[in-house]
Amino acid sequence: MSTAMVPFIGVIYEGKWFLKGLGSHREVMSEAYDPDANTWTPINDGMVAGWRNPSISLNGRLYALDCRDGCKLRIYDGATDSWNRFIDSKLHLGSSHSLEAAALVPLNGKLCIVRNNMSISMVDVSSPDKQVESNPHLWENIAGRGHFRTLVTNLWSSIAGRSSLKSHIVHCQVLQA
Repeated sequence: MSTAMVPFIGVIYEGKWFLKGLGSHREVMSEAYDPDANTWTPINDGMVAGWRNPSISLNGRLYALDCRDGCKLRIYDGATDSWNRFIDSKLHLGSSHSLEAAALVPLNGKLCIVRNNMSISMVDVSSPDKQVESNPHLWENIAGRGHFRTLVTNLWSSIAGRSSLKSHIVHCQVLQA
């Protein structure tokens, strides 16, 4: 990096590694690493201004959550250099720490929103119909579904731990062969 920073969010987007964090004087800073040029460049555009954690790049698009519990999804528009509302589940789960969205994970072209309480919502971002009311399979809360819930919940619980000292998800990723 060209300046010292403690990064708290990062994403690979359009072939660059974007980081946002705190500088030595606790100021918010952002830089992008271009592997082709092997250079770090300070970033101060609309992408960084509206960029929140968690976020993910999927199929060339940059997504971020617009609500702490993950009930709203935003997308970055490079043409206008701004973030726009993409999908709203219309189901606000609450604002407690346990319901806070901890990660976005891609799975078979869909986005999984993983919360601190190990609940998961799956969003079909490829669907042309973005209205949850007319397309109920667009946004599904899968945490309460039988064997899949047990498998996923047990997996996340094993990784994150069950005690209160280990209940915050730092990072998660789906590995596919």
